[in-house]
Amino acid sequence: MKKTLSFILGLAVLAGCCRQKPSATVLEPVDYVSTLVGTMSKHSLSTGNTYPATARPWGMNFWTPQTGAMGDGWTYVYTADKINGLKQTHQPSPWINDYGQFAIMPVTTGAVFSQNERASWFSHKAEVAKPYYYSVYLADHDVLAELTPTERAAAFRLTYPEKEMSYLVVDAFDRGSYVEVIPERNMIVGYTTKNSGGVPENFRNWFVVLSDTPFEYVSTVSDGQISGSQVAEAGHAGALVGFRTKKGQQVQLKVASSFISLEQAELNLRELGDGDFDRLVAEGRDSWNDVLGRFEIQDDNLDNLRTFYSCLYRSVLFPRNLSEVNAAGETVHYSPYNGKVLPGYMFTDTGFWDTFRCLFPLLNLVYPDMNIKMQEGLVNAYLESGFLPEWASPGHRGCMVGNNSASVVADAWMKGVCVDDIETLWEAVVHGANSVHPTVSSTGRRGWEHYNALGYVPSNVGINESAARTLEYAYNDWCIYTLGKALGKPEEEIAVYKERAMNYRNLYNKEFSLMCGRNEDGSWALPFSPLKWGGDFTEGNSLHYTWSVFHDPAGLIALMGGDDDFNANMDEVFSIPPIFDDSYYGGTIHEIREMQIMNMGNYAHGNQPIQHMLYLYDWSGQPWKTQARVREVMDKFYNSAPDGYCGDEDNGQTSAWYVFSAMGFYPVCPGSNEYALGTPLFKKMTVHLPNGRDIKISAKNNSADNFYIKSMRLGCRSWDKNYISHSDLADGADIVFRMSSEPALDRGTDKSARPYSMSNE
Repeated sequence: MKKTLSFILGLAVLAGCCRQKPSATVLEPVDYVSTLVGTMSKHSLSTGNTYPATARPWGMNFWTPQTGAMGDGWTYVYTADKINGLKQTHQPSPWINDYGQFAIMPVTTGAVFSQNERASWFSHKAEVAKPYYYSVYLADHDVLAELTPTERAAAFRLTYPEKEMSYLVVDAFDRGSYVEVIPERNMIVGYTTKNSGGVPENFRNWFVVLSDTPFEYVSTVSDGQISGSQVAEAGHAGALVGFRTKKGQQVQLKVASSFISLEQAELNLRELGDGDFDRLVAEGRDSWNDVLGRFEIQDDNLDNLRTFYSCLYRSVLFPRNLSEVNAAGETVHYSPYNGKVLPGYMFTDTGFWDTFRCLFPLLNLVYPDMNIKMQEGLVNAYLESGFLPEWASPGHRGCMVGNNSASVVADAWMKGVCVDDIETLWEAVVHGANSVHPTVSSTGRRGWEHYNALGYVPSNVGINESAARTLEYAYNDWCIYTLGKALGKPEEEIAVYKERAMNYRNLYNKEFSLMCGRNEDGSWALPFSPLKWGGDFTEGNSLHYTWSVFHDPAGLIALMGGDDDFNANMDEVFSIPPIFDDSYYGGTIHEIREMQIMNMGNYAHGNQPIQHMLYLYDWSGQPWKTQARVREVMDKFYNSAPDGYCGDEDNGQTSAWYVFSAMGFYPVCPGSNEYALGTPLFKKMTVHLPNGRDIKISAKNNSADNFYIKSMRLGCRSWDKNYISHSDLADGADIVFRMSSEPALDRGTDKSARPYSMSNE
């Protein structure tokens, strides 16, 4: 074949380019993040149960590609082949499912609307998923779809092929929706009501879609029927608009939504300014680097860096800020509790059963400037509903057990994240300890009457998971007592909570050296099996829940007969084969399967009840076992691939576990102001606090094999304790670890080295 001169010159230029020395690329924190971590999940086996959330940190709206059917909690799964929409979502988990949702989809195959007809094949090789930007090539439509969000709005850039008529679908979903096309403004407006519970009767998510390209075709859709009408109000409403496009023509959209009104949705468009897509991408990137950049790491292990920052990204998504800014510049919110528009902050989409453990402690340490707003939101939640939430999405949801709002409030106050109206929060935690929500029994304390009278929730009074409730209520009582003491409340007011904090002892069965359910008459709930999941426990068994004495490990050690027996019992969790009894569920739930396949005995890191247990060796004279087990879990159970978790990620909790553990310490007992030592992951880490101080952590001789702490310095002091106090960190700290491949059997073994326990007060 004859080569043209232009072709030859092109080759020459290309060769010249290839010979040029490539410029060095400086990676920033957000560059290490993959939003696809955890997406290779399914109902029967979770590796995160996440979706690629494109958002701003704690943003009101997230956006995600949608591979699942409308209403499917598994909205995006990595193994899918087709995308049927780019969806605004507020889903915290597939089990809770979604609300405030609608989808946008470019189409070129004709005037089609249904999710199956508009769906397109795609490849991960033609997909870019970053926290601030998402793009995908929709092969069936020959369209490159790009989006970048702000907190309450998003910009789209859709690159179409040459077509006599290309289309844009706006799907407001079913269960009651409305759309209106306004051709003279190149605008589509409407609302969606689709939700999964936890909303007032007047719930609406209003949206506005503004195109820079005039509509040449206009139709709406009512329950599957396409018509030339400009308005549709139906069970399932949508819009279908079209325009001629040239090859490579970019159609840009400005999109915003509001839970308050259509007018507020239009106001929220202000976040986009002139809508310049590239500028918004850059601003989104900066916002993520600002938040993720609180952690500065020096290490050459790229895999660990990617895993860390991907976990950190997940840790600063929830709880989401449901607040909006009105025309007067005031922060207001639609109340998911009473349906009113009220002043102040509101945060939602989190379950405290999960996140009290270390997600909120992470906020208190590194992002107190955000958690103070969340605490103000809790004040509003109580005033608007009469209860603090335990699981919110967006209002109270019937999910899990415990009264862990007490921990979230107490830990914040004890760590200096002090809301002005603490008296309202004090009233709220006391009220929640002695009542239960009239319609959502997981809010407040189900079984509180029995608990207050007997010191436990009985197993035989028709209240499920009674032992788990008792253990968590006891810790929650300690939180209330600790908060009350810090607030200077009278002893006669708080003494009862101090007493009830010891109620965990009522479930300790000496015969088994485990926590067991107990009947109303005081007898043990029989037959008992430590391998039985559910029943008296929540998504776990007695082997997992026995360690849920966060506030008094010393007391638990004493019950078991001392350090040796305590350590032997913990060791046994790892040595028992992963056998189980799933009869309570009538089948093997995914949490059980995830424990079974991990080759770590009966240890179940994929669910929350036992995640702190690895650190309890710090209380029993064998801290090196904590160091070994923590590093084993970090290496084995976490990575930055789509299967990067070992169970549900759960709104930042499982991720925050990794973030804390990478620092080298962990908040076993939120509210105590102490962090139990583990093992640092990186050679150097600097945590930039918002007060201008730094926590500097260095681990000399650290490596995959050198995970044991040989010695440690805190500032200028040699440090042989198994804990660090919050005050040591909050004012800035210089921590130096010396690591070894062999355990230091004489370090941290004295009782004086042990972290806080109530029994030692």
